[in-house]
Amino acid sequence: MTVPQQRLVKTSIPGPRSVELHARKASAVASGVGTMLPVYVERAGGGIVVDVDGNQLIDFGSGIAVVSVGNAAPRVVAAVQQQVAEFTHTCFMITPYEGYIAVAEKLNELTPGDHEKRSALFNSGAEAVENAIKIARVHTGRQAVVAFDHAYHGRTNLTMALTAKNMPYKNGFGPFASEIYRVPMAYPYRWPTGPERCAEEAFGEFVELVHTQVGEQNTAAVIIEPIQGEGGFVVPAPGFLARVASWCAEHGIVFIADEIQTGFCRTGDWFACEYEDVVPDLVTAAKGIAGGLPLAAVTGRAEMMDSVHVGGLGGTYGGNPVACAAALAAIETMRADDLCGAARRIESVMLPRLAALANKYDVIGDVRGRGAMLAVELVVPGTKDPDPALTATLSAACHQQGLITLTAGTFGNVLRFLPPLVIDDTLLNEGLDILDAAFAASA
Repeated sequence: MTVPQQRLVKTSIPGPRSVELHARKASAVASGVGTMLPVYVERAGGGIVVDVDGNQLIDFGSGIAVVSVGNAAPRVVAAVQQQVAEFTHTCFMITPYEGYIAVAEKLNELTPGDHEKRSALFNSGAEAVENAIKIARVHTGRQAVVAFDHAYHGRTNLTMALTAKNMPYKNGFGPFASEIYRVPMAYPYRWPTGPERCAEEAFGEFVELVHTQVGEQNTAAVIIEPIQGEGGFVVPAPGFLARVASWCAEHGIVFIADEIQTGFCRTGDWFACEYEDVVPDLVTAAKGIAGGLPLAAVTGRAEMMDSVHVGGLGGTYGGNPVACAAALAAIETMRADDLCGAARRIESVMLPRLAALANKYDVIGDVRGRGAMLAVELVVPGTKDPDPALTATLSAACHQQGLITLTAGTFGNVLRFLPPLVIDDTLLNEGLDILDAAFAASA
């Protein structure tokens, strides 16, 4: 690892060179492409991001859960270099290559369930979700798709329809794809009658709404994130996922687990569904799959995946050979270095300290998450009213001290933490010290 694993703040954040580059961005890049923290990166590795001004920032974001194995992970670098020297592209649909097949075999092995599976590779999480919906519709001969409050599934037209949050994802971009229906999420902190009744009541509302407003016989698929991402790291009430999956099986409805953010060791298991022994029909994956290179996948029951006619799935760049080489190396790293165990170790360090912050600062309404996917929800003290302004202030304060943090939540009031799974405990604790100081300053 060539990047020193220590925080170093040499200039203001952003520094002068980053400010120059940001001015160039304003005149060259469409303004709709936002930047949360305009420090321009020169190199990164482990738990540190180095900017062009020489600042070394602690990374609690991982490029939104992408570089779980770390930036420039040695096995990934070596595999990519070798593949680039051999060939960069042929299009698997024209002249195929072994790397695509090898990635599919790994996915068929690693995803939950011991049934016969098939996989198809794509470029992005949104593309994977779109193709999962296509597969479900062909397999069932039905059209309706059910998604949940607070869901995030992507930025394409169909996936915007599935996504719950208007700003910034949907505003002004309609009309959206039809035959999409939304039901309540089992959100324990915000369930009206309390977390103890959340799973049962949310499931009851889900069943009633699908029955009365959609019709089971019209429903092709139910899609859910086992832990919601952009919606605020909402962990469904225990038992809810399993009940929904069982109900789908009873009615011939395809149960799709969107594991794009939760997959590949992030939550302490290879896939978050494993925590409650839930076996989805289809799994969508992306983000952490390939160590930072663009790759996504749909993996599922062989009879469902094979129901689509030849030529109905694919794409010019889907399963690019360089990305496949990176994915195989990333998966090897996850296994060799036990990154599921590393995620659980991160939880054991971070979760008690976040709970201690909640006891100390009454603006923290909830602490939640699993593995290295953790969050705090900020509210007006004495209420559950969201406080997005304080959330933004705290995140900005962390940035100024050299800690990369992300916000999330339908109401913009969640601080989410997604450190690389290879980060060390010293950096974790230093980052949490910065977070504690930011809360103290705000108080």
